[in-house]
Amino acid sequence: MIVVLKPNLTKKQEAAVLREIRKLGYRPHVMRGVARTVIGAIGDEQTHHTLETLTAWPQVESVMPVQKRFKLTSREAHQPNSQVKVGKNVVIGGDRFHVMAGPCSVESEKQIIDTAKAVKAAGATVLRGGAFKPRTSPYEFQGLGEKGLKLLAKARKETGLPIITELLSENHAEMVAEYADILQIGARNAQNFQLLIAAAKTGKPVLLKRGLSMKVEEWLLAGEYVLANENPNLMFCERGIRTFETYTRNTLDLSTIPIVKKESHCPIVIDPSQGCGRADLVMNLCKGAAAMGADALLIEVHPNPAEAWSDGAQQLTLDNFKQLMDELPPFVAASGRTMA
Repeated sequence: MIVVLKPNLTKKQEAAVLREIRKLGYRPHVMRGVARTVIGAIGDEQTHHTLETLTAWPQVESVMPVQKRFKLTSREAHQPNSQVKVGKNVVIGGDRFHVMAGPCSVESEKQIIDTAKAVKAAGATVLRGGAFKPRTSPYEFQGLGEKGLKLLAKARKETGLPIITELLSENHAEMVAEYADILQIGARNAQNFQLLIAAAKTGKPVLLKRGLSMKVEEWLLAGEYVLANENPNLMFCERGIRTFETYTRNTLDLSTIPIVKKESHCPIVIDPSQGCGRADLVMNLCKGAAAMGADALLIEVHPNPAEAWSDGAQQLTLDNFKQLMDELPPFVAASGRTMA
């Protein structure tokens, strides 16, 4: 059930509703929007008293049943678009279109700081960079680990850009959260539910990538683990799925943009770099994603992709990224947004 509270309630009035929900046998999850506070009440309506009686309470605006398996991520649970605040000044999911950019892997202090300065100058609002890298082969570069996190933090201090980096292990959750502004859960871990819970419990925004063969419903249900653990700051990220096609590394499914917008209130981000694995296709995919209504892009950019320690073939040069940012505004405007 979804319980929508009236605006301008005191904490005491809200707490009384939460106590009643628990008393009736449901587990409440609070989602605070700009204008309304919504409570998702999880429980079996066949064995517990209905919550529809709460409509008689002066604090309650409405009570609605939720039919979908994904309850808290559902648009039924929270009609307005959720907005995720990142760092001090970035809000993803509103009227502004954001670009997260940076190298696939953090390789050195000069590499990450030079890239951070260049992408900020071009208009990026978040710095991406992998400190821990999930590689198919154990013999490939695995990332600099905590040293990479410290270099990202130094780049943030130099540029003011908040950072997004991938979390691979429950054991590293607190350490990565200490440095990062957004925790990225990658495709290989999209249904690693204990990792999702650990990420949620840090309180940091979570960007959940779609798994390689994940159905949309499974993806939304995975996101449910974040919201169900008292963290409302969830973003979905489409990064391509594995199909029979071999022309590209993955098949970027841009249809997820209107689907997620219809089914969920959470922002959706598109990663075209992983989505196709080819730098020569990234710019057009970015434009398509922006025009279709994505909330943000996650783009791999490197000062010299030919010398990159990982995934060089899909990373834009600094000049290509600047060109993309110059050409992107009309496509962003087509979806009713402006560049951040």
